[in-house]
Amino acid sequence: MKNFNQEDLDRLTKLCRIACNEEEKKTLFEKLGKVLKFMEQLEEIDTTGIKECDHVLETISNVMREDVVGELLPRELFLENAPSHVGGMIRVPPVIKSNN
Repeated sequence: MKNFNQEDLDRLTKLCRIACNEEEKKTLFEKLGKVLKFMEQLEEIDTTGIKECDHVLETISNVMREDVVGELLPRELFLENAPSHVGGMIRVPPVIKSNN
């Protein structure tokens, strides 16, 4: 974002649900501006021929293992940790609300 302006900040605060007064908006605008300036500096770096990586250190990697079925907790012991259960199942709050 080369031209970060007040309109962009207003849109961003609305999208992120950030409630702030005018003084806080001014501070946020200045701080985000500094971050974006730094990002522009990073764009100037020539990364031609640089291999992409997902870890900073080459010695770190994800350790993958086979999924193996092991011992299961008895249902009664498992349900002891649930805040609410009925009929051997954990009760959860409704996710989809009906329009009745």
